[in-house]
Amino acid sequence: MSAVTEAIAVTGCLTKMAVTPGSPARYTLRTGDQRLDLNGLLGQPLRLSWSGAIACTHCGRATRKSFGQGHCYPCFKKLARCDTCIMKPELCHYFQGTCREPEWGETHCFRPHVVYLANASGLKVGITRDTQVPTRWLDQGAVQALPILEVDTRQQSGFVEMLFKGEVSDRTNWRAMLKGDTQELDLPGERDRLLERLAPGLLELRERFGHEAIRELDTTPYAFEYPVLEHPTKVVSHNFDKHPEVAGTLLGIKGQYVILDSGVINLRKFTGYEVTVES
Repeated sequence: MSAVTEAIAVTGCLTKMAVTPGSPARYTLRTGDQRLDLNGLLGQPLRLSWSGAIACTHCGRATRKSFGQGHCYPCFKKLARCDTCIMKPELCHYFQGTCREPEWGETHCFRPHVVYLANASGLKVGITRDTQVPTRWLDQGAVQALPILEVDTRQQSGFVEMLFKGEVSDRTNWRAMLKGDTQELDLPGERDRLLERLAPGLLELRERFGHEAIRELDTTPYAFEYPVLEHPTKVVSHNFDKHPEVAGTLLGIKGQYVILDSGVINLRKFTGYEVTVES
């Protein structure tokens, strides 16, 4: 007699999947207070159904539309974490006295940040708080990452990233990342090449902020593996706003994407959406 697999169903508002490094990385889907181990469901049917409700992840009020990955419009307009300077740290306006939440900024922006090279779909540069290492790279679906510089503040990391963006992209091609054919790169070699080429610009920033404010890091590259049975050869994207039900066989999880045989869905995009997940 064959074993009967017990049905699983959880309901709640989506938040970013929790992920921990491993061989492969381990993903936990979060709906409200409920948790679902996705790795254990690989190869099984999975259905995600949106109820039509969205709740702000900050204040909890119902909203017809999600702004800034899970916020109602009033929170989107008043929270510092939703301001333009989060995406473009070089535009920080704290010192002008116009930060939306000065205390939040002091806690999150006035702390060490890492400038890194990563490889998810090719070489890219990025920045993250020191506390987000290595989670940031797992969220991107990177197969390699290398911290190259540490700076004192988020604004400084923005100026450094702008310098590097003249030589290397700051974006991930998510479709290429999901196809799983990213070629391994010599990240230490790329670091050395870029640091040499950008030395004059880095010197100017050190003269502006202090020579100890921008520090070179001597670290070894990180490597990541993901729980994927089969990568898609053609990437078809699901969208709850167009089709409130997504279903298929779970083939993998990479970045913040769930990979089904029917297509892929970026769960982080739908933060705050009330969803029932069944397997």
